Amino acid sequence: MKDSMMTDAGGRVGAVTAAVARQVRELRAARGWSFDELAGRSGVSKGMLVQIEGGRTNPSIGTLCRVADAFGVSIARLLEPAAESTVRVTPAEQTPVLWRGPHGGAARLLSGFGEPDLVELWDWRMHPGETLRSPDHAHGTREILHVLDGAATVTVDGVEHEVGTGETVEFHADREHGYRAAGDAPVRLMMVVVTPSGEWDRRTRSREPRPS
Repeated sequence: MKDSMMTDAGGRVGAVTAAVARQVRELRAARGWSFDELAGRSGVSKGMLVQIEGGRTNPSIGTLCRVADAFGVSIARLLEPAAESTVRVTPAEQTPVLWRGPHGGAARLLSGFGEPDLVELWDWRMHPGETLRSPDHAHGTREILHVLDGAATVTVDGVEHEVGTGETVEFHADREHGYRAAGDAPVRLMMVVVTPSGEWDRRTRSREPRPS
């Protein structure tokens, strides 16, 4: 994923970047991990992690996924602390845009939580010619995509699957996969990502329980 994390307004870009920096710094410190340890577990370079903790870069979705997997948390957890509330309503203008396509497409992380498993809800809009390729997620991760409008081509392990309006596709996302708008019309889809709980170590391809 080469696209950088983006939001609608410059002020929110800074706020999200600061939140990610704070969360990564605190999660790493709580575990007593060095930058080298986190780099090994996540597959993200030490230099990039230093940039993230210093609030000097907007990491791509792929980078956020890898860091979140290593800590055993959701991407939503990296963006802001979990609210101490039984009910939380998030205004539309506060949902972060974490990907923008070159022709106007966008992906919003609507919500996410981390107990007992990690669950994220996304709103994706892609225009013709826009494609997103994703590396493998942590072992056991699954994705469910429901197409609201248009049609999408979902590629999993090199095999393409056409998904039309009103159709739903579910697949194992712990392998290379990707999405693109099919045909000449934009596509809008809702995505649910479910990842088993626990810290994921890419060096050993093993999962450890999260610290309590």
